[in-house]
Amino acid sequence: MIKDRTQILQLPNLVEQDEDYIYIVSCPVFSGCRSYGKTIDEASANVQEVSGMCIEEEKEKISEISQFVGFREIQVSLKKAVI
Repeated sequence: MIKDRTQILQLPNLVEQDEDYIYIVSCPVFSGCRSYGKTIDEASANVQEVSGMCIEEEKEKISEISQFVGFREIQVSLKKAVI
């Protein structure tokens, strides 16, 4: 009997929207891992495919990927920001 040894990775994804209302979803674990879509679901499905390609390219480093904890937001006052 062969046992399935599938490992599930929890990868963070950042969702943004550009000036043309296109969604950009990126996975900051891998450099350059991002994709686009007209909807969040489309962009998310696309980045999942791209993440798979990144994992294949860097499979020897998979054990070094830290466990995702979460995102935090900060507030920055524009009045005090130096530009």
